[in-house]
Amino acid sequence: MASLRALLGVVLCSLMVSASEIPPQADFDLQGTAGKWYLTGVCSNSKWFVCRKASIKSGTAVVEPTEDGSLKVAFSFPTDACWKIEILASKTDVPGKFTYSIPFAGFATEMRVVDEKPDEYSLNHYINTGRNGTFVENNLYGRSLDLSDEVKEKFNQLCLQSGILPENIVYLPKTEECPLECFA
Repeated sequence: MASLRALLGVVLCSLMVSASEIPPQADFDLQGTAGKWYLTGVCSNSKWFVCRKASIKSGTAVVEPTEDGSLKVAFSFPTDACWKIEILASKTDVPGKFTYSIPFAGFATEMRVVDEKPDEYSLNHYINTGRNGTFVENNLYGRSLDLSDEVKEKFNQLCLQSGILPENIVYLPKTEECPLECFA
């Protein structure tokens, strides 16, 4: 029994290491990431996500590169009303890798653009660290809400490589966008 526990520990540790070693796209194009994206898929090992995954809907992200190479991002999600958050993802020394924090959520995030075809899709990998530990999340964004099976398979593979269980890979239902007056 002790050997089984040790083996399980080694397997879990290797999953954690592989998730932290997912590199950003080598030829990341900062300007190509600009514009409107639709969040169409999410996977995570966070307790919050696992408990709420059935109620999460598609949303939008509007990305604007800054002069210093960072990204201003405005996210919006339809809930009973509309939920919006804006972040500044600060550039790092590695192209395609950014950091930001969300004080009210209590965690700091490292974001990596893992695979992006600027006119079609973006696969993003997040490592979130906070008072309750560290969790991984991956998001699939598209320039439209309809993405190919090939892109979805790339997303599935990223989620599995990140150590996320298959049942925690979710393709979000299409919803109406939040109306502009929500942002005034």
